[in-house]
Amino acid sequence: MMHISKLPQVGTTIFSVMSALANKHDAINLSQGFPNFKSDQKLIDLVNQAMNSGYNQYAPMPGNLQLRQAIAKKYERLYETSYHPETEITVTAGATQAIFTIISTFIKQDDEVIIFKPAYDCYEPAVDLYGGIVKSIQLSAPNYQVDWDLVKKTITKKTKLIIINTPHNPSGTILKDTDMYKLQELTENTDIIVLSDEVYEHIIFDGLRHESACRYPDLKTRSFVVASFGKTFHNTGWKMGYCCAPKELMDEFKKVHQFNVFAVNHPMQKGLADYLEEPSHYLDLPNFFQEKRDYFLRLIKDSRFQINPSQGTYFQVLDFSEITDEHDVDFAKQLTIENKIASIPMSVFNEAGKDDKVLRFCFAKTHETLEQAASILNNI
Repeated sequence: MMHISKLPQVGTTIFSVMSALANKHDAINLSQGFPNFKSDQKLIDLVNQAMNSGYNQYAPMPGNLQLRQAIAKKYERLYETSYHPETEITVTAGATQAIFTIISTFIKQDDEVIIFKPAYDCYEPAVDLYGGIVKSIQLSAPNYQVDWDLVKKTITKKTKLIIINTPHNPSGTILKDTDMYKLQELTENTDIIVLSDEVYEHIIFDGLRHESACRYPDLKTRSFVVASFGKTFHNTGWKMGYCCAPKELMDEFKKVHQFNVFAVNHPMQKGLADYLEEPSHYLDLPNFFQEKRDYFLRLIKDSRFQINPSQGTYFQVLDFSEITDEHDVDFAKQLTIENKIASIPMSVFNEAGKDDKVLRFCFAKTHETLEQAASILNNI
């Protein structure tokens, strides 16, 4: 047998493992991050209308121009900044493709990439594929705050990319303006590129503000901002995302993008372009998801889990240290098999599998599902 793997240490993702276990044991699945309620029928109708109107051939390589114009208007409205729709925005096959393409565009052998753990699991393998060196900085539960002095010490002449994620999956925390100013200060007058994963930008709670990298002028000049329509509009299976960056960075991105996917689903792009004409479709999302978070937390307030309310995303981390000293992976599997509720163990996202005795639960579910889940959690 030929030994040709470029990722010999990579196996099946924890998301697939836990979802398969949930299906096998007929458990409530709060593990993988997807809603179990329908996308807006108006959006579905607009996509169907686009198909019937002939938007069934290749879109322009950077994306449908009307959609890119709508994205540009959204950034002006939300963040008081501008991206040129013709040169600084590219529509992608989901945020993961955008992230992979950014890494493949800029990372060469022995380039160093700083990531913060717990980290979403698509970052590190992409760096490995291109011969880059991951420099991990472990964040500590329950607040997962960044130690910027440590970041400063970690930056070297080989540092090519820093990946940030806010609101943060899997912890549900957010970066604040003080964090972004520190990042801007540390990268100023360097050749470091920032990849800002902002797929949960519209899912933020308690009146907090999403601190997009594009709000900070010098930081914006070196940053890719990555976003997701799938996370925003409850249709993760559509795999529709986009990224924004200054022209000189986006020009390099598109050189790779054109040979990776070239262009993505055209009728969905047209439908999304029409849907974005009504800003309330994204402006109302914080309240929509905060109601779900608050409802879920009220239901489990008397459980034995320790709760630090999520600041953003549709994930809630629960501390089980007062329940058992089992490893989080073992406990998550036990809950799925015996108690019929699936979650994600956080250690799989940490450096060296650091176990903080916390599990991640997705609350992007119907009230009925959340009530069933809470009933189980309250009896553990």
